[in-house]
Amino acid sequence: MKSISDLAVGGRVVLLRADLNVPLDGAVITDDGRIRASMPTITDLAGRGARVLICAHLGRPRGEDFASRAAAGPSLRPVAERLGQLLGRPVPLAADVAGESARRLAGSLADGEVGLLENVRFEPAETARDDAERGRLAAALAGLVGLYVGDGFGALHRRHASVYDVPALLPHAAGHLVEAELAVLRRLTLSPARPYVVVLGGAKVSDKIGVVASLLRTADRILIGGGMAFTFLAARGLGVGRSMVEAEMIGEVAEVLARAEREGKRIVLPVDVAAAGSFAPDADWEVVPVEQFPPDRMGLDIGPRTGQLFAAELADAGTVFWNGPMGVFEFPAFAEGTRAVARAISGAAGFTVVGGGDSAAAVRALGFPEDSFGHISTGGGASLEYLEGKTLPGLEALGDGR
Repeated sequence: MKSISDLAVGGRVVLLRADLNVPLDGAVITDDGRIRASMPTITDLAGRGARVLICAHLGRPRGEDFASRAAAGPSLRPVAERLGQLLGRPVPLAADVAGESARRLAGSLADGEVGLLENVRFEPAETARDDAERGRLAAALAGLVGLYVGDGFGALHRRHASVYDVPALLPHAAGHLVEAELAVLRRLTLSPARPYVVVLGGAKVSDKIGVVASLLRTADRILIGGGMAFTFLAARGLGVGRSMVEAEMIGEVAEVLARAEREGKRIVLPVDVAAAGSFAPDADWEVVPVEQFPPDRMGLDIGPRTGQLFAAELADAGTVFWNGPMGVFEFPAFAEGTRAVARAISGAAGFTVVGGGDSAAAVRALGFPEDSFGHISTGGGASLEYLEGKTLPGLEALGDGR
């Protein structure tokens, strides 16, 4: 896989596929971590005289065509404004992805300047399953530029036009962010210092059961929290009230638990939870042991005893990988479990990785310094699929098929 350092970019228009998929509250960016993570590649290209045309997505806009999706939003305008603040100069935003406005922008850039295409997912072809449909958009994007740099790590697990199809049409290389993320993931898969402790949370066990099964080969302990823990508890025969449970996954989860026991690996589940009367920030709640879960309540966080248990399991870790919050951290009353795990991981002596997505947003929202963790990833889904052993289409397109 070629590095960005291998490309002669001076005076060339470079299509930089970045991951700028930041959370918004209206038009306000609530966490600019992914934008800041893209800055080393952007400033390197611009500093070497490239004419940088950035392609990125934001959210999952719905609609049958460009017009309906663009009307529904979200636009990348807030991202263009934040990029301009970080670069110290305006970043113009095209009104389309690969149309007339994009062509004008690409042609107007001078050496060292940066422009941004509108949300690439406004084009239905970006995410189309049909190869020919994606190929037409890829050809239009490639026609704007002379080189391609793939740096959108959080999108590398998607077979999308701007991620998978464009690199085949242009000289291409990986950006600094992708290189850094891969170095961390290879360290986790090839040579983790022991004990290797994995912490998994989030809502759905179906999103992560594959990686749990794969990590049984490499991890020494797997700590399970968040909404997904209730399917694990149900697989153990415990009642979980009105908590989120994926009933169709209980059998598969039971098999994974049995395999872990056979192989001498530890899957550690909550011993107490915050059980609430409703899914609301002001819901009444109580801490209950998992063996005494009230049938009319739902679990919205791990309890304090579980936070202490998880902290003890993390205390001697040589390597930690964490993906997914322990509860509904967006509600202050149910953020304590995530805070306890973040505190324990930030204080661990070993190499610690926060695996992107909601976990990365949580540590920043809860006020933990980023440098208290070894690495904060930008790609939750991409990281999980890599650890699961899957081939990431975007990496394959850049020349790294694993």
